[in-house]
Amino acid sequence: AIPQDGLVKTNMEKLTFYSLSSPEKLDRIGEYLFQKASRDIYRRRHGFVIIAMEAMEQLLVACHSQTLNLFVESFLKMVQKLLESTDPQLQILATQSFVRFANIEEDTPSYHRRYDFFVSKFSAMCHSNHIDKPTRDSIRLAGIQGLQGVIRKTVSDDLVENIWEAQHMDKIVPSLLYNMQTA
Repeated sequence: AIPQDGLVKTNMEKLTFYSLSSPEKLDRIGEYLFQKASRDIYRRRHGFVIIAMEAMEQLLVACHSQTLNLFVESFLKMVQKLLESTDPQLQILATQSFVRFANIEEDTPSYHRRYDFFVSKFSAMCHSNHIDKPTRDSIRLAGIQGLQGVIRKTVSDDLVENIWEAQHMDKIVPSLLYNMQTA
């Protein structure tokens, strides 16, 4: 397979069908995609990382079931892994995926999900000082969009930590003000 071909539609349709007919396997599928993408990140095969992320996003949108929570954990681990990368392209990809995830209404509550890492990382992205101005602006914009996604996801879920607490606001507010000042 070559990454330029992108996600093979028929294979993705088969995987989606399998996931819908056997939702208990979603956690294994998510973990497999995460492991595969982790190897590809390490080997700097970004084309395959993008394909794996796209596959996870499509499964996330297609599969609304009680077992989605297990898959979401793998999805968020994947987003976190991409955000930890030093490659701006992967950080922006991760942010876009997180924002799409934030727009999905979940059927089941997420008792143990924490967004501390995402608040910290997106806030840090808002303060990017990348050498290339267009890249810096893209990273900062992605940071703002990521923060918006975290807020959207946590405000609607009473079981998740309170995003309005000082520990989070002390990161979010300065990041937004910084970008308003430099814009």
